[in-house]
Amino acid sequence: MRKAWHGALAAGAIVSICVGACSDPVDKAAKKRIFSAEDPPKVVASAGEKLDPEKLAESAQAARRILRMGAAEVTERIGAHQFNTTVHFEWSGAGRNEQLVEKRTLIAGPGGVSGDFQGVVDNSRDQGLEVIRVGKAVYARNRYGKFRQRLRDRGMAEREREEIYGAVREFDEIFAGRLKLISQGSAVVQGRPAVKYAVSLAAAESDGGAEDESLPALAKPKGGTDDSTARRMAFFQKRQPRSLQGELVVDRQSAVILQARLDGKLAVPPPGNAKDKEVLVRLSVESSLTNIGKAPALKAPADFLPDADKPLGIAAALDRFGIPRGKGKDAGAETEGEEEP
Repeated sequence: MRKAWHGALAAGAIVSICVGACSDPVDKAAKKRIFSAEDPPKVVASAGEKLDPEKLAESAQAARRILRMGAAEVTERIGAHQFNTTVHFEWSGAGRNEQLVEKRTLIAGPGGVSGDFQGVVDNSRDQGLEVIRVGKAVYARNRYGKFRQRLRDRGMAEREREEIYGAVREFDEIFAGRLKLISQGSAVVQGRPAVKYAVSLAAAESDGGAEDESLPALAKPKGGTDDSTARRMAFFQKRQPRSLQGELVVDRQSAVILQARLDGKLAVPPPGNAKDKEVLVRLSVESSLTNIGKAPALKAPADFLPDADKPLGIAAALDRFGIPRGKGKDAGAETEGEEEP
């Protein structure tokens, strides 16, 4: 009897505690947050934002928003489509002239940020890559290689999709956000009403791509910055846009860039008191969206290699492919008196 009485008291205490806790406004708010529906991806929220394509000439911020729109948001806004772009890069200085032409193609299926897509990049130096995502399965290869399935994708396909589509964004960043848009009235592209803009070089004081002065200084490695990184940093710190021209056609309904043609020149002064002439860089981009609203017939490759761990080190790679290791000192063989690991 005594045990039953103590059990009833304990049960009553637990019920009263639960009732008190559940009636607490703080606990109610916490439960609501925990059991509420998951927020949609950020890109979905961005795609729901209403943008006015007619005000890009009036607001540099509005222009940056559309110029730097990513591939996933474009797919959310406009649906299935095909994106084609050609990037021409020319560098001259120190008695040398280098050129590179890169072609990028992105075929996007319906489904928005999570939809299927195929991306291909080729350049004039016989290099390239291809990425396919079908039904959340990812396959990738270099230009002449064989497809390999990527079960542990870790966002590689998403990054490649954004890089392939990002030609206009990269152009705007390289020219420090100094694309000045001038309204040229209305246009029609593939039967879609659009707004047309001429592009020129804005004055330096209206720089829309300036770095935020509140950001902390870049951390430097203990051994110092390597030469390649130092050259890239010097280019972005000292580049001087000289000329810029082109045109943009922006979809009136979705605010997506339907066509772009951009051509510009930059100069980089020689380091220190060097007597070399300045380096000149010319960059041009031509891009277009086609097959809007037409779902592509994307399929997984018929023949592909299975996913596999990356070999650990050179010796493991040689063993994996059945290549015998050398026995000389320079071939990575064990030294006398040491046991082979």
